[in-house]
Order: sequence, then C-alpha cells, then structure tokens
Amino acid sequence: MFDAAKDNGRLRQVSEELADFAAAVRDVPELRSALRNPQLEPRTKVAVIDDLVGDADVLIRNFLRLVAEKGRIGQIEEMAREFDRLMAREERRLNVELTTARELSDEEARDLLRQIEEASGRKIEARRAVDPNLIGGFVLQAGSMRVDASVRGRLERLRRELVSTR
Repeated sequence: MFDAAKDNGRLRQVSEELADFAAAVRDVPELRSALRNPQLEPRTKVAVIDDLVGDADVLIRNFLRLVAEKGRIGQIEEMAREFDRLMAREERRLNVELTTARELSDEEARDLLRQIEEASGRKIEARRAVDPNLIGGFVLQAGSMRVDASVRGRLERLRRELVSTR
C-alpha cells in the first residue's frame, strides 16, 4: 500500500486516513472487539469497514477490505505503526522521546531539537517527558538508539568504571 500511495502521489492522505482508522480501532472498544473477534466472518468485518470508511481514499478502502478478508484486520494498529515508520523514513523524519531533568521552556526545547536536527540531518518530531531523577541533562531515545547525556547516566558510568578497575 505504501508503494501504491507513493506512486499515485497520495502518500500523505493515505497515511492520515490509515492513522485515523487505527485510532478509531484503538479508541472504540466495541469496534476493536468486533474486528478482532475470530468468530465473526471476514465478510461481516468487510461490511463494517465499508460502513466506516465509505468515503475514504480507494487505496485505504481496498487495503482494509483485503486485510479483513485475509483475517488480519485485528492487527491494523501494528500495520499503521509500520506505515508511519515507512513515512518517517520517506520524509527523513525522526521520532524521538526527549526526557529532561526539568521542564524545558518551548524555546529551550526548540534549540535542543534544532541541534539534534542539524547533527542527524533529519526532521525531528519529539515527545517530551520530565524525570527529576536524571538530576541534570537529558536522555534521547530514537527507536533502539539511546543517548544518555544526563548527570545520573554519567554517575552510573563512573560507578561502573570504578568498580571494574578494582
């Protein structure tokens, strides 16, 4: 679906509609239960999907119908996350979690994220969190990559170094 949307110049629209559908599945317990119910016939699930996404992009409608017919509609949230990862790579966007020891002002966060963008060469989209246990500095998590520039992290590395030299 990603390649088809890209080839047809509808990548952004398809991405948004898929994300909206996955959010509905996540947020509406009855819908989630119906789509994940193995006792419901695939054609019944297709009918539910047709009612929900009747005016959606044809690529989304066909994709959701196919996934339902193949008995995989219960995994649509995972599929939407994977589509988002593909979009991030296509847009050279990096989704990160920035944890700081104290709440940053918007200007401080913008400056820090701008530095990360310049270093990575990618557009950064960050979720921000505060963890006073860091003492100072920040921790940046991007997928499996973790950069720990916190005081707590430095102290932990120093402790390990001291213990290993005994």
